[in-house]
Amino acid sequence: MSDDAASHEAFFALHHGLPRQGPGSDATTRHLLSLTGPLPQRPRALDLGCGPGRATLVLAEAGADVTAVDLHEPFLNELNAAPKARGLARSITTLRGDMADLPFRDGSFDLVWAESSVYNVGFDTALREWRRLLAPGGTLVLTECEWTADEASPEARAFWDKIYPLRGTADNTRAARAAGYDVLGVYGQPESDWDEYYGPLAERADAADPAVPGMAEALAVTREEIAMRRDHGTEYGYTGYVLRPVT
Repeated sequence: MSDDAASHEAFFALHHGLPRQGPGSDATTRHLLSLTGPLPQRPRALDLGCGPGRATLVLAEAGADVTAVDLHEPFLNELNAAPKARGLARSITTLRGDMADLPFRDGSFDLVWAESSVYNVGFDTALREWRRLLAPGGTLVLTECEWTADEASPEARAFWDKIYPLRGTADNTRAARAAGYDVLGVYGQPESDWDEYYGPLAERADAADPAVPGMAEALAVTREEIAMRRDHGTEYGYTGYVLRPVT
């Protein structure tokens, strides 16, 4: 196995079995859902980059029929094990697929959802490419990492510029409107949403064996990310956007 492949495997080994693969909470999912306005009695929802499916389960519990898509099959296996215990097996369908190459027909969904995953394709690409998936009156819900400080420190800017260049809320809101959406809601996620992600991840990192091939590199990346949040967390955060195409 190559060094890159070993690091890749080690990275996912750190994350398997964790409740979340990005900042979020069931409360945030429910709040964003409340901002969508009226939906059909049994809305057709698409959860993109679903990970182990925390948002998927909340949407299904709220009455949606959810198609959950992720490229990493072990996450889908985790999700598939959960619905039966909650009586939701008929409400959730999983699909291994690429968010950038979706097989669905235009107008297939009343709700397209992406929590902590839009960075895989980029905010502007998601606005442009996923709009076609929405049925008339449908809603797009995204959460995006963005600057929350007027001036980011050189350390935070250097960290994010090499991973995923960030914008601020005003710029992302303008981008959504320019792409033809009404902005139904904008929600700054609380710090507790980061704790739900980084708390279990930090515990997993502390228990990991750095001698496993690729693990030392995966741990270094993970600890750098957690330290950046600890030291510069007032400068960036996740924001939820609830958007509906202008008719």
